[in-house]
Amino acid sequence: MSRSYEINMTEGPLFGKLIAFSLPLMLSNILQLLFNAADTIVVGRFVGSTALAAVGSTGALINLLINLFVGFSVGANVMVARFYGAGSDKEVEETVHTAILMSLISGVFMLAVGVLFTRQILVWMGSPSDVIDQSGLYLKIYFLGMPFNLLYNFGASILRAVGDTKRPLYYLTLAGVVNVILNLFFVIVVGIGVAGVALATITSQAISSLLVVRCLIRAEGSFKLNLHRLRIVKNKATRIMKVGLPAGIQGIVFSLSNVLIQSSVNSFGSTAMAGNTAAMNIEGFIYTAMNTFHHAAVNFISQNFGANKQDRIRRVALICFFMVTVVGLAAGWGAWLAGRSLLGIYSSDPEVISIGLTRMSVLCTTYFLCGIMDMMVGCLRGVGYSFLPMVVSLLGACGLRILWLATIFRMQRTLMSLYISYPVSWIITASVHILCFILVRRRQRKGLI
Repeated sequence: MSRSYEINMTEGPLFGKLIAFSLPLMLSNILQLLFNAADTIVVGRFVGSTALAAVGSTGALINLLINLFVGFSVGANVMVARFYGAGSDKEVEETVHTAILMSLISGVFMLAVGVLFTRQILVWMGSPSDVIDQSGLYLKIYFLGMPFNLLYNFGASILRAVGDTKRPLYYLTLAGVVNVILNLFFVIVVGIGVAGVALATITSQAISSLLVVRCLIRAEGSFKLNLHRLRIVKNKATRIMKVGLPAGIQGIVFSLSNVLIQSSVNSFGSTAMAGNTAAMNIEGFIYTAMNTFHHAAVNFISQNFGANKQDRIRRVALICFFMVTVVGLAAGWGAWLAGRSLLGIYSSDPEVISIGLTRMSVLCTTYFLCGIMDMMVGCLRGVGYSFLPMVVSLLGACGLRILWLATIFRMQRTLMSLYISYPVSWIITASVHILCFILVRRRQRKGLI
């Protein structure tokens, strides 16, 4: 791969390089989100509200089941970036091959878990009888593509670690076009409903993952992939899991709290589920745009930490804080003001749109707080702290939401009461993360003296 796709994060002006890294990544993440948006739009418009609820309500469960292994990809990202910034070619090579093999093993494992157990989990979640069969079918097909899903996540994390966010954008553009075409073909022409959108999704995931692998095989330098050299290097796997396991556990518990909230939404019926689903899909674009700066902080801080460029770490954090706040406020308020029109893309049912607007009025207007929270987690991971942000997030965000469900929501069972738990948890957790980062940096600077 041409060196022109890499970014030297340890030298030169930071703001321009952060923009050059973040913009393609933001577009890539939005395209990836369009896979699910295409699914929900097609079934909502051409199949009906029940199918929309069936597909949309699976998101929290999918995240719950795969977040541990997606966390391992974060660990691979951090370690490759750190070794790359330090100029340790052998360490980079061993980490890359270990990570790719871990992704394949994880993908096969999750395929088995998803196919065998998802319907029972849907029963535990209290999915309504008019939704559960279609949700179960969608999930079983979706999990058949899990090896491709995780292979892409790990491969793209390796490319991000060296500053290449452009190639994944190209690959996801192609895969996204294929996904939309196949969605329309399977649903409108073939008429197989939720099974069709699931088949379209796993096909597009296969395309994007194979293109990323091809990119790594043809790469130049220490992160070049050689399939004959795939192996688990014990100390590299251990270091990946040291960062990735807390990230994965954090993701799992976040998803668990969201599953509990989804279960509470389910109790209001399929119309509430459909409105909630439509709003969640719109919010997903805002979150994806903000989450770009989490990845920017992880990669830039990890490389500079590896290169011992301590003065640049604080500057990266401040620039990312500024950018995530601006993007979160602009995108969140813009989406809420255009909410009725945006929700109308997903459903023409006035009641579905009304429920979606209720959610957006609370979450979209305060979503920048979630962006700050996640960005600060990236800063802490970049300087070698993964366990600390996990604990803070579990107590501050997840624990508080579960407590909210058990107390305030039980006393006032309304959707508005349910949704207010989100901004309350974000502002508390973000504030603690900022304090932790300040204290960690002071401790590290004292250790350098």
